Amino acid sequence: MANKTNLSIGAIIVILVVAYLGIDLKQEKSLEQVDQSFTTTTSSDVENIENSTEQKQIIQPKNSSLNHQNQQGLDTIRQAYETKLSNIQVQSSGKVKAILKDDREGSRHQKFILALENGLTVLVAHNIDLAPRLENLQKGDLVEFFGEYEYSEQGGVIHWTHHDPNRHHEDGWLKHNSQISR
Repeated sequence: MANKTNLSIGAIIVILVVAYLGIDLKQEKSLEQVDQSFTTTTSSDVENIENSTEQKQIIQPKNSSLNHQNQQGLDTIRQAYETKLSNIQVQSSGKVKAILKDDREGSRHQKFILALENGLTVLVAHNIDLAPRLENLQKGDLVEFFGEYEYSEQGGVIHWTHHDPNRHHEDGWLKHNSQISR
């Protein structure tokens, strides 16, 4: 009987370790995709792209992929809002509608509202104790995000837009003016 209990406990530990490593691999792939999609372009690259239709064809799928990810994120947020779901990891973008005062109680958060292309607005609560704040943020600016959606009647909240020092949650990020804050 004791052997069966020990085997059961051992099996549970193995499953937990495999599940943890599987989540970590998934997270690394997500960060690799972000890094690949946010490469910088030099002026000579732009000239080469403008002069070569072959290079345009290579670059278009990358932009198409980003647009597809954005649309998927918008659809996910819309569904989560309509069904009042929370704790959903999403990637999308929106335009800054309003910049709010920083929340200084507990962990400090930079707060702003994004208007999304699906008609919803979301409050972004970006932990500036764990990641750099978005500098020079202004109304109308485009902000891309990868974070966790939480339902609210006003449209929702996006948080976990930073790394998790405890490695229990998938790392998030914000992108503004070609700068990524993790």
